[in-house]
Amino acid sequence: MSNSNVMAQASSSEIVRSAIRKVQYDEGTHWRAKLGFIILSTDLVGEENIFRLVPEGVGASITRLRTENDCTVANLALHIDGMAEAASILQPEAHPDVVCYVCTSGSIVNGEDRVMAEIKRGAPWAQPTTLVSGVVNALRRLEARRIVVATPYLDEVNTMEAVFLRQKGFEVLDIQGLNIEDGEAMGRISPSYIRDFALSIDRDDADAIFVSCGGIRTLDVLQEIEDAAQKPVVCSTQGMMWDCLRRAGITDAIDGYGRLFQLDWIDESAANIAQG
Repeated sequence: MSNSNVMAQASSSEIVRSAIRKVQYDEGTHWRAKLGFIILSTDLVGEENIFRLVPEGVGASITRLRTENDCTVANLALHIDGMAEAASILQPEAHPDVVCYVCTSGSIVNGEDRVMAEIKRGAPWAQPTTLVSGVVNALRRLEARRIVVATPYLDEVNTMEAVFLRQKGFEVLDIQGLNIEDGEAMGRISPSYIRDFALSIDRDDADAIFVSCGGIRTLDVLQEIEDAAQKPVVCSTQGMMWDCLRRAGITDAIDGYGRLFQLDWIDESAANIAQG
């Protein structure tokens, strides 16, 4: 029976008439800031890692972007086609303060400006950004100029990443990848292996270690890597979350995820990203 038929059959004594009340509202659960994230459909770890780094009073809204499991340059380039639509469904009524595309390699392949333009097209109310923009900002805030880079990517992606980082003004002393094409498998690389891999490529003359990829479990061992290396370590998720929170005005220090989370955000670093 349809709703209209049910209502038609209700007698006058059965019709509910609620009392008029003055409802009280507050700023809601996420009263400090709201963040939106566009995560790949193959990502096994992104959501959990994001929620680990969200302080009280800050909301994280997440949507998925369909992608092929093979993490190749050609497949990464296809992400741009669904970017605006994905951004548009990130709580459009609640208006997130920041919307971020959560893919390091995809940000590089498609280009920061192009990705941010598509996010802005889908979510004009939000400040658009990309994961790799946060990483660049984080490395600059740590005053790291000479870096080593560990990735799970194919070398065709590593080559593009090395060029990108050098264009941003970093001296890439070494970049080493695991040549894994399977995006789902990246989420199953053991954290202890990631730790040992990152430390194996460290150099005395490196200012920082960058472990690239938001789809691997670097966050689990980031503090261990930093303590062992005795230098700053940036991983994709940590750099992105630090940057997104700071962009939204959230400056909380979060312990256990490297010295980066003890630092405030500097507007000049963001300006450098646009100029890089």
